[in-house]
Amino acid sequence: MTTDAPRGTGTANIARQRRFWTARAASWDHGAQTNPGLVKVVEAVLQEAAGDPSRRAVDLGCGSGQLTIPLARAVSSVMAVDISPRMIELLADNAARAGATNIEGVASPIERLDLAPGSLDLVVSNYAFHHLRDRDKAAVVAQAARWLRPGGRLIVGDMMFGRGGDERDRQIISSKVALLLKKGPGGWWRIAKNSVRYLFRFQERPVSMSAWTAMFRAAGLEDVQAIPVVNEAAVVSGTKPEPT
Repeated sequence: MTTDAPRGTGTANIARQRRFWTARAASWDHGAQTNPGLVKVVEAVLQEAAGDPSRRAVDLGCGSGQLTIPLARAVSSVMAVDISPRMIELLADNAARAGATNIEGVASPIERLDLAPGSLDLVVSNYAFHHLRDRDKAAVVAQAARWLRPGGRLIVGDMMFGRGGDERDRQIISSKVALLLKKGPGGWWRIAKNSVRYLFRFQERPVSMSAWTAMFRAAGLEDVQAIPVVNEAAVVSGTKPEPT
């Protein structure tokens, strides 16, 4: 069962994200397949997700299927969830071209997805959570842990850096600034624009790897691991414990 009923989880942010991603759906679909960083993160999530092909999976923030479609080849079924109905339409087209028939597309904010406890073996996400408010990140991680069967896994690939609180954060921020400075006035403008987004956490709200591992552990997951992948991106995984 899925639901899109208001739950006080940032209605304004949800509406803004839906407009943003519906407008950008075609350009995302065109560019994501050839973005080297995104491709590496998808590969890292798939590597962490490898295992029993009989599993039921959910992809949270699926976009037009960059992770969903290759994952569908390795599991029995995938529910692909995205805030933008247009993204779900593009996913359906891409899945049909790929011959993937075990994908169910659902247009819903992931903050409002409601699934039966213990109904899934695998929950994955790629480059979606950094658009959620921090409280909603934690709430969805806790929900995903409830959806999993014992032994099930949650795997999140995302932009993972904080606000300069550790050495990795500072290296990521300084390298981004240095790269943009070399681009001249266009890069300077992007520094100014991204600084506003970074300071006020508008549109993008990444948090550090340590914050992610803390969320996973708070949700009761075990064997929590965080693996840097490329630039600012990392993959965090955890397993729902077996009953004692």
